[in-house]
Amino acid sequence: MSPSPSDDLWIRRFQPAPEATERLVCFPHAGGSASFYLPVSSALSPEVDVVAVQYPGRQDRRRERGLTSIAELADGVTEALAAWDDRPLTFFGHSMGSVVAFEVARRMERAGSGPVRLFASGRRAPSRTRGEKVHTLHDAAVVAELRSLSGTDTQFLDDEELLRMVLPAIRSDYQAVETYRCDPGATVRCPVTVLVGFDDPKTSLDEARAWEEHTLSGMDLRVFPGGHFFLSEHPADVIAVLTEHFSATASRQA
Repeated sequence: MSPSPSDDLWIRRFQPAPEATERLVCFPHAGGSASFYLPVSSALSPEVDVVAVQYPGRQDRRRERGLTSIAELADGVTEALAAWDDRPLTFFGHSMGSVVAFEVARRMERAGSGPVRLFASGRRAPSRTRGEKVHTLHDAAVVAELRSLSGTDTQFLDDEELLRMVLPAIRSDYQAVETYRCDPGATVRCPVTVLVGFDDPKTSLDEARAWEEHTLSGMDLRVFPGGHFFLSEHPADVIAVLTEHFSATASRQA
């Protein structure tokens, strides 16, 4: 039996699906939280058991120190997922969540397990860097960055009290992903599906295609209309890609 989410700092399960034969693990973007994936859980349950990662420093973990390296985040998630591997796992990460998922997959594979597929959304390949330094900027510039990506509720950004509460976690996330460096030869054994917005300022199509260098089992690329948060603009299309994956997996198991 899977552990209760209340017993695990890292994992949230909004709609338990005890009869599901597969589990989707969702990894949020920088500044994001597990609740970002509540619509995914609603759409796929009860056929798929959907859980989402909760990083330190936000929501019910807001009193904890934010972690400033992808390695720390990946270590924490890997340890937590050891209690959730009673079903085949599929990983879905958006933006920073894609590289966290990639590093968790590498750690799990070294231990003899790992996901059946990694969905990397809105993120260039792990070995592609741009030298970004948002985490070093003053508060107004960080907020401007968040607004430009349209991934955060603008009303939330206008609430000064809430903003003061979450900015430390946002900075920690940005420091983690902006200082992340990956060995060009680092790979996962599972196949990778890359999802990207055609107009994403953070990931070009060439940078997205470079994920092919980081898997031993093939990569396919899905391009959507929209920018960095295309998945919020076209949720049904993204859900359709996930449904296609789980339908194919169920057919192979039958």
